[in-house]
Amino acid sequence: MSFSAIVFLLAFAAAVWWFTRNVRRIRRNILLGREEDRTDRSGERWALMAKVALGQSKMVVRPIAGILHIVVYAGFVIINIEVLEIIIDGIFGTHRVLSFMGGFYDFLIGSFEVLAVLTWLGCAIFLVRRFILRIKRFWMPEMTAWPRTDAGLILTFEILLMSAFLLMNAADHTLQGMGVEHYVVAGAFPVSAHLAQLFHFSALAPSTLIGIERFSWWFHIIGILGFLNYLPYSKHFHILLAFPNVWYSKLKPKTEMSEMPRVTGEVKSMLDPSIPPPAPPAEPANGLPSEHFGAKDVFDLTWKSLMDAYTCTECGRCTSECPANMTGKLLSPRKIVMDTRDRLEEVGKVIDAKGQWEDDGKSLFSRISEEELWACTTCNACTQACPVNIDPVEIILDMRRYLVMEESKARQELNAMFTTIENNGAAWAFGPDQRMKWTEE
Repeated sequence: MSFSAIVFLLAFAAAVWWFTRNVRRIRRNILLGREEDRTDRSGERWALMAKVALGQSKMVVRPIAGILHIVVYAGFVIINIEVLEIIIDGIFGTHRVLSFMGGFYDFLIGSFEVLAVLTWLGCAIFLVRRFILRIKRFWMPEMTAWPRTDAGLILTFEILLMSAFLLMNAADHTLQGMGVEHYVVAGAFPVSAHLAQLFHFSALAPSTLIGIERFSWWFHIIGILGFLNYLPYSKHFHILLAFPNVWYSKLKPKTEMSEMPRVTGEVKSMLDPSIPPPAPPAEPANGLPSEHFGAKDVFDLTWKSLMDAYTCTECGRCTSECPANMTGKLLSPRKIVMDTRDRLEEVGKVIDAKGQWEDDGKSLFSRISEEELWACTTCNACTQACPVNIDPVEIILDMRRYLVMEESKARQELNAMFTTIENNGAAWAFGPDQRMKWTEE
């Protein structure tokens, strides 16, 4: 085995190991949430995933961004099919090992090049929209330095990867034409052939061209492995989580509030003595906090809400559709989800450092204010707008429940309503004997 192959194997193995380690860490963090069964109606779930995640039906509601995203997504994913050939070539020292497919191989390489150009242009336009046109939803208060930098880095990196791919092919195409040993004649190069002419590659020495081709080849594969390991630290982890997140979507009507099983069981037992009360909650393990009514911290949210947090693309469509945000309220659904993810990461770091959870004196309320929570009208415009079916309202409602049921921090208007319900059996300040008097007027 050549030295180059050994270096490639070591780099590949290290990248896979580090990525697997990070995925396992994120999985552990997600499973810190409460259990919830989201496996019913599997046929509907597969159809929804095909429509929303694969077909990106909610992206094209805004046509410009939607079409560009489809082009970039399809280009990046399809072009990376060639990574299979690169891996084989890297391990065994071959060159274009799949060229035995003949005309079909030529079609693939030609298609990859066209997609590479479209991806390059799509990323460039996205950069212009973010940093030159400065579209409002990309510059809202929660979009601090890191979220903006993250988006810029990933778009720039994709442009560099596509450039390296085309430059590699341009040098390869020229070397094939020169009949240089090892560079088999294979592939169609509708784009890179023109690049080779533009940069006068035919005038360069074969050794220089080989250097350009090898540099671009290594940059492309190491770049892809680096990109893979950047994903768990980036909002672009949604590339992997979008599909399962949509599959586990809430299939009930969006405005139907989830019940609290323990409270529901207690009420049923109270109304019907034949129904036994629910069993007391099990003692939490590994130092995890006891069960709460509602959500004080990430442990009290469902695992699906925590998956939502990791799936967030930070696109801001939810916030741009939020009527509370539009009217100047503090609420931003995107910030709610981002804050949940950041708190979950914070909790994960404590567990990593100490081997189990130890209370750090913080909670979701350290990041999310009561004013934000009570600004929500539960209209679910945000869940409707989200291209990967994230549900910020579920997080908001669970945190509100905690405020009301454990902290007695309902708003004054709600407290007045609770009092009238308790006294009169209805939300209005009239006794049952007066309810029909309006018919006499």
